[in-house]
Amino acid sequence: MQFADPRNDVAFKKIFGDEQHKAILISFLNAILDFKGDKKIAHVDLVSPTQVPKIEEMKLTILDIKAKNEAGEEFIIEMQKRDLYDFTKRSLYYTSKAYVEQLDVSQDYNRLKKVYFIGILNFNMLDNTDYISRHLILNKDTLSHDLKDFEFTFIELNKFTKSLEELNTILDKWMFFLKNATTLDFIPSQYESLPEFTEAFLIATRYQWNKEDMRIYDWVAMKERDEENALRKAKDTALAKGLAEGLAEGLEKGLEKGLAEGIEKGLEKGLAEGIEKGLEKGLAEGLEKGKREGEKHAKLAIAQNLLDILDDETIALKTGLSPIDIHHLRT
Repeated sequence: MQFADPRNDVAFKKIFGDEQHKAILISFLNAILDFKGDKKIAHVDLVSPTQVPKIEEMKLTILDIKAKNEAGEEFIIEMQKRDLYDFTKRSLYYTSKAYVEQLDVSQDYNRLKKVYFIGILNFNMLDNTDYISRHLILNKDTLSHDLKDFEFTFIELNKFTKSLEELNTILDKWMFFLKNATTLDFIPSQYESLPEFTEAFLIATRYQWNKEDMRIYDWVAMKERDEENALRKAKDTALAKGLAEGLAEGLEKGLEKGLAEGIEKGLEKGLAEGIEKGLEKGLAEGLEKGKREGEKHAKLAIAQNLLDILDDETIALKTGLSPIDIHHLRT
């Protein structure tokens, strides 16, 4: 058997958004939201028709699956394969939009029902170490859960690392299915006694698909690869440009700083030597003469240090020495 990738737009919709196989979606929701007892979902209605869109109408992100349970609560499931850096805001937008659209203009607010958002991510977005996290609106001081109509669950598949032998719960099995179905050649024994998983694997079996579904599935996979390659190229180009610009700027600033420090230190040393030699020649000649000689020696010392990196004209300009003095230093 060859199983389709459940993270692919078309495959995800076929597996979890099929009116004829809603037991799959019910098992999936109960496992992710940890619904038990009275909270356990027994029936769902898909809010939007389950149809694979034509290629011309495909959007670049995974299509939502929207459903309602017996109590009218809404569930939004979105698979996101690439990090577009806006997923948290999108999840808030989709959830708020679904909440608002429950009411007509004249209806009372007490008709509003809770909305659950489930984001399945093929990348890491949050700082937590666990692959699943739930987010509620809580009172900052008391942590009481007074605003109960929004709940967000994020699943980061990269953080799920269990092997087949380590699958203990239904949630474990769904996570392994999402992440690893394409690596399997048969339905593992860990799944054989669970009818909803048998159905999911059969739907994911590619040889049972018609040509049109396969064509769109392959097109989506190709588009995802193209986008990943384009993103990788953009990052590599930006990195190379940044390194080149950083190196050039670093060299320029390094030369400026080095030249300034060299001149400063040379002047200090030359001045000190000039004063010392002026004192040796006699107090009669005065400190002024010593200073002049010191400055001359300082300039010559600086010029000597610059002979290997600058031409005579530039050295004369920088130090105040004559071209003849520079020429003598070179001979």
